[in-house]
Amino acid sequence: DRAFYRDRYDYRRALVGFARDLSSDLDLSRLTERIVGRVTETLLVERMAVLLADERSGEFVAVRSAGLQDEPVRLSRSGAVGGRLSAGHPVTIDDPASTRGIPPADLDPWRERELYYFVPCVSKDATIAVLALGRKARAEPLNSEDLALLATVAGQAATALENGRLYRQLHVKADELGRMRQANESILESLEVGLAVVDAEERVVRWNRVLESLLRVRRTDAVGRRLDDLFDPGFVVELRRARAASPRGASLYRVSLNGRAGRLLVNVTTVPLLSLDGTSGPAGGTVVLIDDVTARVQLEEQVQISDKMASIGLLAAGVAHEVNTPLTGISSFTQMLLEGANPEDPKTKLLEKIERQTFRAAKIVNGLLNLSRPAAPGAERAPVDLNVVINDVLSLLEHQFKVSRIQVRRELASPGPVVLGIEHKLQQVFLNLFLNARDAMPKGGWLTIATRLADGQAVAEIGDTGSGIPAEHLARIYDPFFTTKAIGQGTGLGLSITYGIVREHDGTISCDSQEDAGTRFQLSFPAAASAGAARSGRAV
Repeated sequence: DRAFYRDRYDYRRALVGFARDLSSDLDLSRLTERIVGRVTETLLVERMAVLLADERSGEFVAVRSAGLQDEPVRLSRSGAVGGRLSAGHPVTIDDPASTRGIPPADLDPWRERELYYFVPCVSKDATIAVLALGRKARAEPLNSEDLALLATVAGQAATALENGRLYRQLHVKADELGRMRQANESILESLEVGLAVVDAEERVVRWNRVLESLLRVRRTDAVGRRLDDLFDPGFVVELRRARAASPRGASLYRVSLNGRAGRLLVNVTTVPLLSLDGTSGPAGGTVVLIDDVTARVQLEEQVQISDKMASIGLLAAGVAHEVNTPLTGISSFTQMLLEGANPEDPKTKLLEKIERQTFRAAKIVNGLLNLSRPAAPGAERAPVDLNVVINDVLSLLEHQFKVSRIQVRRELASPGPVVLGIEHKLQQVFLNLFLNARDAMPKGGWLTIATRLADGQAVAEIGDTGSGIPAEHLARIYDPFFTTKAIGQGTGLGLSITYGIVREHDGTISCDSQEDAGTRFQLSFPAAASAGAARSGRAV
């Protein structure tokens, strides 16, 4: 007997020590499993359940049990038993003093489950859990010492269960925040516009994938850096000016920005971050949205150019009708007078000059009409003599070159190289290159045009003695909207369109330029005899 009681005493002392150690475990599932296992082992009870308070349902719900065969165990706070436990009082089903005032109908269900002892776990004056136990083996009831020990365990368990409950709530909140953050990240990464979030000191705290691609700056390299370190100075100045003028949010349209593909045009929107109280201020930082509209603007510019060319075409058609009619009359009458004229008569030379000028005027009108007439959609290529195209465009610009004191040197092959192409578009190529040469020689100079046939390629070279192109700009001259001209003097689309047309004709274009020493462009197209061998590319 002494050995038995000594063992029982050791078990009970171990149970008290176990209860003290419960607070070190914050996992509710593991915690309730430990409580049920140790209590049933120490008190030798066959049935037990740990019921936790459910704030939503207002009930105590079993989360761990032993000997109940997974029976759903619930205890309503509004019932007599639950109400007494909620008040912090234990309930013993077979103790009349403990169950005084409780209707028998509320006690019978627990007798059927063979749960007779209910001990509240009270934390901060609130019952957060209930320990429900049955009798020992052979229906032996718990004695007063057992109940006192159980009360001690319940007190320690209350603190541990409360900590576990708070820890679980914290985990739930953390999971919710994690999901919200993931959803937020997905939204930001799904945006088709660049997004940066900056703090009050203009340091980047967020940087999405579009900006990574747009500026070729990785997120890890961007976060923590100031706007001045990531964007060109002109863009930052515009951004600051807009934010200062509209603290509640500003918009900028078609702002220039240097990106990975050269000069870009972007729309920018700034939005101040709201604090938790719904107010905004510099301490909350700013969201900067950057939408690359370069392609859209380029398309609009091309549409405008097409519309302008169509308008010129209508004008040219009217000019051709109104001017060619009197020119035809002048030319016819001049030829009639020349038929009987004396070659030695000074008036004859005047008549010949009138005849040449009428032919020249008619050629200019027809050349303008051909240049402004757009090619039909899906137009088929036809043999085009590059010499003819070059001479037609030079005729249109003859007066401009004369006014600008630009002399033209023609070194055209005979016969002229022939390519398969669309004449209207090839005229556009040479017009753009000649106009660029004119602009590069504001004080006059030489424009040299040469053509030749070499290795099955029709080659055209256009050289000028102008200001040249700085070496650092050569790689970008074909980029849309890139220009070194003053604002209002160029769209930056001329060479971009030229490059596109050359590529469309399976050709190549290269540029050799030195600052203050002139520029030379070389165009190469498959000659008509070998035009089927498509080639494309560009070199600088």
